[in-house]
Amino acid sequence: MSAECSSYLNAEKVLVSGFSCPRTGGDARAVYCCGFQDVKYCCDDPHSFFPYEHSYMWWLSVGALVGLSIAAVVLFAFIITVCVLCYLFISTKPRSKLDTGLSLQMAGKASC
Repeated sequence: MSAECSSYLNAEKVLVSGFSCPRTGGDARAVYCCGFQDVKYCCDDPHSFFPYEHSYMWWLSVGALVGLSIAAVVLFAFIITVCVLCYLFISTKPRSKLDTGLSLQMAGKASC
């Protein structure tokens, strides 16, 4: 079994001629054409060709970084809020104990 990777323009807009998979001297299991429209290679997974340019992956990475950054800021704000509320709760508690009116004393010896 073999696959044909058609010619394509790489990211530098240079024409790369087509080739057959598996390549000579390459992995014999790499019988499928994989990659993107501007980066092609042989691999062993029949579902690894994406009809997009490789640069779209950078946009996914930037989007993921922005999302993670926003989540980190929200988590940081939550932790700061909890710390401030705990501090306010502890600092506003009355320092003296309330007098219940009962005195606690050791019971004396009972005489029989």
